[in-house]
Amino acid sequence: QARLVESGGGLVQAGGSLRLSCAASGLTFRLYGMGWFRQGPGKEREFVASISYSGASTNYADSVKGRFTISRDNAKNTVYLQMNSLKPEDTAVYYCGRYNTPGFMAGASMTGNFGSWGQGTQVTVSS
Repeated sequence: QARLVESGGGLVQAGGSLRLSCAASGLTFRLYGMGWFRQGPGKEREFVASISYSGASTNYADSVKGRFTISRDNAKNTVYLQMNSLKPEDTAVYYCGRYNTPGFMAGASMTGNFGSWGQGTQVTVSS
């Protein structure tokens, strides 16, 4: 059974940076696309970024383009989210998810296409 564990969250001032990690186990990691999502207070979970199983293709929400970078290390079964130029509106619990089926990702920004959610890591950006 797939297990995802996020880490790297914290409190940072606006303009600062954080790097989130998501360690995967219980799955053949290199076969699955992965995604980062976030859920702010009183909001629904929303797409942040996703990456194909090979790492060759990435997708970003418009709100984070140019500031966040998703990457993966298939040898370490880990996906990362580098977050730069953070804003108070980035405050949320960040979750990583595994695309539901191996191989090609269609609908790579749709929450319903991902599962095996981790417990999340809190990111708080102060103004």
